Amino acid sequence: MRALITNDDGIDSPGLATLASAALACGLEVVVAAPSTQASGTSASVAAVGESGRVVSERRTLPGLDVEAHAVAAHPGLISLIACNGGFGGKPDVVLSGINLGANVGRAILHSGTVGAALTAHVNDVTAMAVSLDVGLDEPEPLWDTAGEVVRAVLPVLLEMPAASVLSLNVPNVGEVRGLRWAELARFGTVQSRVDEVGEGEVELVHVYAEDSLVPGTDTALLAEGFATVTALHSVGRDVSPERALPAWPA
Repeated sequence: MRALITNDDGIDSPGLATLASAALACGLEVVVAAPSTQASGTSASVAAVGESGRVVSERRTLPGLDVEAHAVAAHPGLISLIACNGGFGGKPDVVLSGINLGANVGRAILHSGTVGAALTAHVNDVTAMAVSLDVGLDEPEPLWDTAGEVVRAVLPVLLEMPAASVLSLNVPNVGEVRGLRWAELARFGTVQSRVDEVGEGEVELVHVYAEDSLVPGTDTALLAEGFATVTALHSVGRDVSPERALPAWPA
C-alpha cells in the first residue's frame, strides 16, 4: 500500500521523519510531500504560495530515510488534495499527517493543518490519520520515538477500517504510555488563543492553557492521565436535526 506523508510543521520537522519511518516499518510504500515552511493553523486550506496558478515543489532528501520527498509551497490541505488526485506519483491508499508538535484535541481540531490534511483525504475517499504529540508550551523535549511506537501499533487498525476512515491520534509526551483509548472530543483544546491587547489597527493574541475542568473520557482528560487517544472523525455533511418547514415561495 502507498502512503502519502505530510504535516503542517514543515518538511524539516523531526515529527515528519518519525511518521515516515513508522509507515515504512509497517510495510507501506512511502512518499513525503510537506510544506516548505511552517503552516500550522491552516485547517483544510487549499492555498498555495505565489500567484502563478502553479504549485511549486522541489525534491528533498530526508536524513536517514530513503524515500521520495517533496517540499511544497502550499498548505497541507492542498498537498493532500493534490495527492488524492494523482499528484506526487499517484493516488495514495492512505494519507498520514504529522507528527504534530503539540496536541490536536477538542473541537479546536477544526483549525489544525495536521487534521485538515487528513479530513481533506477523507472527503476524497482516501483513508487518513492525523498524529500529534502532546508537547506543552513549557516542555522543550519532544519524545518523537514514543509517538512513533504508538503509530506502529495503531496503523494496522486504521488499515483494516472501511475505506475513507479517518482517525486523530494524540500521544502523551511521556516515556511510558499507559495505553490506548478511544476518546470523545473535549469542548476546547488544551491550549487556547486569547485576545491580550487591542490597539489601533491591530489585535494581539496569546496562547494560554485552557482553564476548563477536564471531562472524563475526553481526549484532553485521557492525555493528561498518560493515555494515547484515538478519535474517529468525519468531515462536513448535512445536519437535518434543526430543519423546519419552510415558507411557501413564491408566496
